[in-house]
Amino acid sequence: MLHLRNRLLPLLRLSSSHASASYYTHLRCFRLPLSTAAAATATPFSVEDYLVATCGLTGDQMLKASKKVSHLRSATNPDAVLAVLSGVDLSRADLAFDLQLLCARADSLSRPVRVASLRDRVGLSDPQIGSFLLAGGGMVVRKCDVAARLEFWIPFLGGSFETLLKLCKKNNAIVRADVEKVIKPNIALLQECGLTVRDFVKMAGWLFTFNPKRVEPVVERTGKLGVQPASSRLKYMLYIARNISEDNASARMKYLSSTLNCSMDKIEYMVGKMPTIVALSEEKLRSKIEFLSSTLNCCMDKISHMVCKEPFILGSSEEKLRINIEFLSSALGCSIDNISDMVCKMPRILGFSRNNLCRKIEFLVTKVGLEPDYILSKPVLLAHSLEKRQITVIGLS
Repeated sequence: MLHLRNRLLPLLRLSSSHASASYYTHLRCFRLPLSTAAAATATPFSVEDYLVATCGLTGDQMLKASKKVSHLRSATNPDAVLAVLSGVDLSRADLAFDLQLLCARADSLSRPVRVASLRDRVGLSDPQIGSFLLAGGGMVVRKCDVAARLEFWIPFLGGSFETLLKLCKKNNAIVRADVEKVIKPNIALLQECGLTVRDFVKMAGWLFTFNPKRVEPVVERTGKLGVQPASSRLKYMLYIARNISEDNASARMKYLSSTLNCSMDKIEYMVGKMPTIVALSEEKLRSKIEFLSSTLNCCMDKISHMVCKEPFILGSSEEKLRINIEFLSSALGCSIDNISDMVCKMPRILGFSRNNLCRKIEFLVTKVGLEPDYILSKPVLLAHSLEKRQITVIGLS
């Protein structure tokens, strides 16, 4: 009997295990169609559909914008962000201007040190907060607390929130950079050079966000290129000096000196008046000088005189220069040689528009009664303001 039980027990256990396995296999087979059906009924999240339905984008807008938020996998976070931003008067249509806000963490935006701090600490209204987010501040708010930066910038800009918005639209790095380590040292250096807040706004704030150790050499380089710190041209030269190496700028100045047969002092004077000429390649400078020589039929000494006196000529388009030269020759009924002599006396007239020249010549001939030959001999007449001359003539009559 004992022997029989010992033989049967393993068989019973094996049968039991098979039954259990069969049961669970059957159960899994039973559940599989249910899970498959559930997956089939669940609609997968589509960024494209979400942008169209939620933000009201058109097909073309959606295709372009979807690349910026393609990593979104569900509507949970974007919906939460929309709920937070609706509290600052940002509509879903407004959000279309900065769709990357949808990628921000809703809890980060809603915590006191983010959006709420712009209201409580800085004193911005809800519409102002919305404008700031759309002007480029949204990217910054996603990453850090900008309240402290705005507390510095708004008073510095004379209390003008609108001016801050303009700067942010051009370069939102000004509200990302460290105020104490980057912004203030750069501002102090630029103020020593005589730049004002108005100049800062025109410069779009790009220089504020540079490493101060990089800004100092740029300022020093402007002096070597002929633009002194107190010059009104400094803000333009700073931009050029940032993008052009000292070697390239020096090479172009030496090229002009040798080609125009003039001293480096004159070239530095030219650069001081027109800093952008050092941004022109040697090929463009050569082309412009050859154009002037062939079009005006004059020697290099005359070209050197014209360019040194009015360096903007090197930056003007050849088409505009040709139009003015041909118009002057036609309107005054004279040869190109006469126009060449005229331009040498008053190179500035090449910078006037054709319409401006036409009105002035017509006035001098019909209203004042001057002969074209006299205008040729006195080109300074074309440089005067037409309105002021009219007032003078009317007063004398």
